[in-house]
Amino acid sequence: MSAQALSTREKSGVGVIVTAVGVMLVAANLRPAVVAVGPLIGVISDDAGFSSAVAGLLTALPVLFFGISAPVAPRLANRFGIERVIFGALLVLIVGILVRLIPSPAALFGGSAVIGAAIGTCNVVLPALIKRDFAHRSGLMTGLYSMTLSGGAAVASGVSVPINDALGGDWRLALAAWSLLALVAVVVWIPQLPLVHRVTSAAPTSSLLTNPIAWAITVFMGTQSLIFYTFVAWLPQYLVDAGMSPLRAGAVLASAQVVALIMSLVAPIVAGRFAGQRVVTLSVIAVCAVGFVGLLSTDVWPGFWAACVMVGPGSSISLALLFMVLRSSGSEQTGQVSGMAQCVGYLAAAAGPIIIGAIHDVTGSWTLAMAVLGLVLVPQALSVLGAAKDVKMTG
Repeated sequence: MSAQALSTREKSGVGVIVTAVGVMLVAANLRPAVVAVGPLIGVISDDAGFSSAVAGLLTALPVLFFGISAPVAPRLANRFGIERVIFGALLVLIVGILVRLIPSPAALFGGSAVIGAAIGTCNVVLPALIKRDFAHRSGLMTGLYSMTLSGGAAVASGVSVPINDALGGDWRLALAAWSLLALVAVVVWIPQLPLVHRVTSAAPTSSLLTNPIAWAITVFMGTQSLIFYTFVAWLPQYLVDAGMSPLRAGAVLASAQVVALIMSLVAPIVAGRFAGQRVVTLSVIAVCAVGFVGLLSTDVWPGFWAACVMVGPGSSISLALLFMVLRSSGSEQTGQVSGMAQCVGYLAAAAGPIIIGAIHDVTGSWTLAMAVLGLVLVPQALSVLGAAKDVKMTG
């Protein structure tokens, strides 16, 4: 009996529901520990005496370790099974969050790296679990998974400052509070542990590494990740320096994240109706560009412009996953291009928060720094010409 058939037999009825709830709770934990830093980054920098570039490293480190852990995760799942790897990653995530309680810069950055490794592992193996256990509901579950990712980010953006205020301004304790959400996911995931399903670890082939479509998808994945993590890291501080209160700045980011949540579900549904997705994808990138222009050129409607910006990465994360499936010639190749895109893409994206922070340090201008971030839309738009084209990768 195949692993997929065995999984279907073991996970039926209530078991499927429990697994689905578990997947959603795990997904809900894959952004808050990283995104929560953004609304508090000014407080953290002032307390620790960090420059903008150093503070940007707090957001960049987890993203860097997303990429580092991407090629390792399938090997772990092959050896220990997907269920146990996810359980272990959740425990590691809790440890990383709690390490940041220690009043030391080394603990703060070290905990952020551990958080990135834990989340990066789940980023890779969760889609494989969804494809295996929800083969006939893959579209729905992928949409719910993407929505939950964005939803977790939106909640973290909106409540980080209120949590910090409620805890007397103790930002370390405010960041540590997200360990409670991870603990809930750990408890709900326990019923999955008796099931051990392994996946085959497949490295990208030489033909894939020289395939222009695979690289187009990788560039698309990397640029959308760079824009997302850099924007959510620095938008609150940009707004605060412009005269907005930290509470309102966090609310603006949270509202924009809600738009991203909606687009993460809508965009792939619309794009999937077409053989090629160039028009749809370029349209959301254009809306993102308009958002950058409006945000940087006027003082009115900052919430609206921020929401326009988030239409881009909100749509693009789901579109990137869609491209991996549509452009691949088989499930094994889907896994290979996914690993390639996440590894290379996240490694490149990790530079974003640091570079934009450094530009602000040198120039003293958030407008210039954010304008440079907006220019990343150019290579992203160029990558669409290959990634969204109605073709199949060979090899």
